[in-house]
Amino acid sequence: MKRLTLSGSTTVITGAASGIGAAIARLLAADGVALALLDHDAAGLAALAETLPSTAVTTTHVVDLRDDDAVFAAAEEITAAHPRINALITCAGSSMLGTLEQLTMEEMRWLTDVNLWGTVSISKALLPALRAAPAAHITHLASVYALAAPAGRIPYALSKFAVRGFSEALRHELEGTSVSVGAVYPAGVRTGIILHGRYAAAIDPAVAARAAAAQAAMYHTEPADAAAQIVRATEWRRARTMVGREARLIDTLVRLAPSGYWRVMRRPLREAIDTTTPLR
Repeated sequence: MKRLTLSGSTTVITGAASGIGAAIARLLAADGVALALLDHDAAGLAALAETLPSTAVTTTHVVDLRDDDAVFAAAEEITAAHPRINALITCAGSSMLGTLEQLTMEEMRWLTDVNLWGTVSISKALLPALRAAPAAHITHLASVYALAAPAGRIPYALSKFAVRGFSEALRHELEGTSVSVGAVYPAGVRTGIILHGRYAAAIDPAVAARAAAAQAAMYHTEPADAAAQIVRATEWRRARTMVGREARLIDTLVRLAPSGYWRVMRRPLREAIDTTTPLR
């Protein structure tokens, strides 16, 4: 498949106010790529936009991706401001700590709305614009937990496995068109997502903080490094990209032991998934 040229067209990024999304925006803006940046965090978007080179054409769009009407309205704004869109990178997402017994249905639905349905809605809303381009690519951020599902992360794994399935099914639907689709599986990127994510209301906040800190301590990849790999995956229109050594190891482990991988993963994750043991 021919390499996608991002310069001269617009890349749309969700979850752009912080973390990987912001790192991707900085990287592309430095290369003069036009950007449409989406996030629910108006202040964060404004702060990011101020740091980007003035030579990069950039628009910001404050939108809650759980609101379908708002997403489609934002897509109309974007297509009006950017007549040539050839890439969509969906970085918006959050985390949720807690066991099935600790979590409420509302808490799990909230995360699914953010991680899954927000990804689906923006992809659907922008697909006509992407199909109008001579060549275009959609990159969905999944997770290493879309490859292997740990205890204590049911809603997160559920939503990310669904993003993986959506990406693969959409790729097959669009086969033979000008639009290609890929999923990225990062492991341990130092974005603060776990520290600033939500946890079940039933969990002692101090216990949740301990579990989040244990998870964060396992993260090794810098956002800028992850961003560079994601941009390359978008340019080369890759269907499947692992980010981080841990992601490649887990991908191999799941292939070798599809029903037994948890026996290997349980021990290093024991503190990160413990949301029940009281602090001493």
